[in-house]
Amino acid sequence: MAEAGLAKAWKRRRNSGEGGWSDDPIYKAKQMHTVAPMLKRILPVLAGACLGLVLAVVLLRQAAGWGWLPNRELNRASDYVREVMSLVNEHYVEPEPARYDRLAREAIHGVVGTLDPHSEFLEAGDFANFEDDLDGEFGGIGVQVEQRDGKIVIIAPIAGTPGDRAGLLRGDEIISVDGRGVGDKAPMTDAIDRLRGKPGTRVRVGLRRPGTGRDFEVSLVREKIAMESVRESRLLGDGIGYIQLVDFSARTGEQFLTAVDALIEQGAHSLILDLRNNPGGLLEAAVAVAEPFFQTGELVVYTEGRDPADREELRAGMTGEPWALPLAVLINSGTASAAEIVTGALKDTRRAVIVGERSFGKGSVQTLFKLRNGEGMRITTARYYTPKGVSIHRHGIEPDVELVVSPEDDGKLRLQRLRGDVTDPAEFKARFGFTPIADAQLEAAKVALRGLELLRQRGAR
Repeated sequence: MAEAGLAKAWKRRRNSGEGGWSDDPIYKAKQMHTVAPMLKRILPVLAGACLGLVLAVVLLRQAAGWGWLPNRELNRASDYVREVMSLVNEHYVEPEPARYDRLAREAIHGVVGTLDPHSEFLEAGDFANFEDDLDGEFGGIGVQVEQRDGKIVIIAPIAGTPGDRAGLLRGDEIISVDGRGVGDKAPMTDAIDRLRGKPGTRVRVGLRRPGTGRDFEVSLVREKIAMESVRESRLLGDGIGYIQLVDFSARTGEQFLTAVDALIEQGAHSLILDLRNNPGGLLEAAVAVAEPFFQTGELVVYTEGRDPADREELRAGMTGEPWALPLAVLINSGTASAAEIVTGALKDTRRAVIVGERSFGKGSVQTLFKLRNGEGMRITTARYYTPKGVSIHRHGIEPDVELVVSPEDDGKLRLQRLRGDVTDPAEFKARFGFTPIADAQLEAAKVALRGLELLRQRGAR
């Protein structure tokens, strides 16, 4: 009844056009009896809601940081790719190229291959070949290549292999294999897959030499490429030992130590390390070669990824006193990757004099991921830095003693080193078409070592 009376009173006030809710004495009376208990009920509810909202925001942020929540951007991108693949699968005129598994692999090739020249999706056969490389053995013609601006470019032939004996040079572009051009979508994978094969089988390789603009073709017989990292080890005059390293694989450190020990037993008291045309390899192998010259625990190289907190330091782990041999390192524009790590570490710490040309400048680290179905992926995950914090990526290492050699002379010198068994100059010219030339870079390294040896003798007095 009280509520009905209140409603009638308010209705009469509205009809008369006088006042409103706040002016009605009957409403004010009712308000005084209801507001206080209502506030007692509402305030705890509001406080709980605010607290819950704050807690929810905190939990959502934490969940997102821990990866508990779906990545909306990733989901949108995946849905878009899924939509395109579905349309291609349903409407493309030929069914075979539109199978989902093939479309997925082509998409992955594109995703990884467009990151940089060193990142790559590896299908099962390619992944097995890559693992063979790391182990130090594979079947093929023996050239190290990279993809550069859509072209397959030879970084350096591997010493003593069919490619090296055929006179292939760094910078040569591979344009065809067995008369068929390399693939447009994944030329690196396509070229490597077709260059490799059973030892004893023949392969025709079409090349373009940028220096001359000439296209030519060579026919090579594949061989089992056993990666002996130490290509040459001998004692030169004046007690100078010489070691040529052609790559950095799983056995390089052990082979290098054995070669140095043998030279010291023969009377070597200084050393030339030849890293010219060495395309690199394993990061751990580079540390294994450098660490005998470092104190135990001393920094050799470090890597940093996208997050600076991911810094990884690689330090010398050998016990005992480091080698104190005066050391010269030979480099050129074919010196890359792990070979640059060794050079940079020795140069930064003033343990060697660097002679030759500016190195290639490949200062990134690739991590190998094993995927399903025997496939894999290598992607650039970090850059490496010399002990002084210098990144050589795309810049290379500048030698202490610069002495540039033309590509033509470099090719002649490589052949001379390869065919050291032909000692008569006339016979050499008859067989290979040129008279042996002097190795100016090697001679400069000898001069530098004699100077270091003289300074050491004076310091000991």
